Amino acid sequence: MSPRASTVDETDLAKFARLGDEWWDQGGSMAALHKMNPVRIAFLRDEMIRHFPAADGGLRDATKARPLAGLSVLDIGCGGGILSEPLARLGASMTSIDPSPDNIAVAARHAEEAGVAIDYRATTAEALLASGATFDVVLAMEVVEHVTDVKAFLGTCCQMVKPGGMFFAATLNRTLKSFALAIVGAEYVLRWVAKGTHQWEKFVKPDELRDAVEANGLWVRRETGVVYNPLTGGWRTSGDMDVNYMIAADRADA
Repeated sequence: MSPRASTVDETDLAKFARLGDEWWDQGGSMAALHKMNPVRIAFLRDEMIRHFPAADGGLRDATKARPLAGLSVLDIGCGGGILSEPLARLGASMTSIDPSPDNIAVAARHAEEAGVAIDYRATTAEALLASGATFDVVLAMEVVEHVTDVKAFLGTCCQMVKPGGMFFAATLNRTLKSFALAIVGAEYVLRWVAKGTHQWEKFVKPDELRDAVEANGLWVRRETGVVYNPLTGGWRTSGDMDVNYMIAADRADA
């Protein structure tokens, strides 16, 4: 199969490729993502445990050290690996891709130093799909708002989900509130991320994301907002999806 046209936004790619070791600096330009990471990990872990039976056919146990053992997980747009490593520690067999060789080099070096086994590849989702690869779980976390063609990208992601598998996405809603908080607030006032990190017009409304995923044969069974608490400095899930939100979708068994 020939690869589809790439949906990589080269301008956005260049911004993230320049981060280098800042990916792992919890006080640097990725600080907000590091603070959000526990919420993302808990959401992914709990939804996978709920969906997939254990190897013996019974229930997976969230209290066990490696509750995601036996699951093949693809992390698209993995950057420096700050989501891939925790999931690998939970037992997932991780394949993590990013179109930037620089990002992959940072991620692979950090994983090696941490003693975590992850299959890192400098490639695109479209090229990986063309190779025939499929996975129990496909992740597109904080990636959808950085591609050139959302529908084409989501189609590629969904085609790599095995029968009975899952697809997850996290992105930003296109609302006035998200412009105020994610662009003006995060980039210009609080300076959580570099100016120009996001383009508001590329944010994706939940119904747009849902429709694109379900057009590819999956069913979105959970949506949740993710909100920042300025009193605690932490993030939590919420019914408020006006800014950040995540979805979990299932593909029916064959």
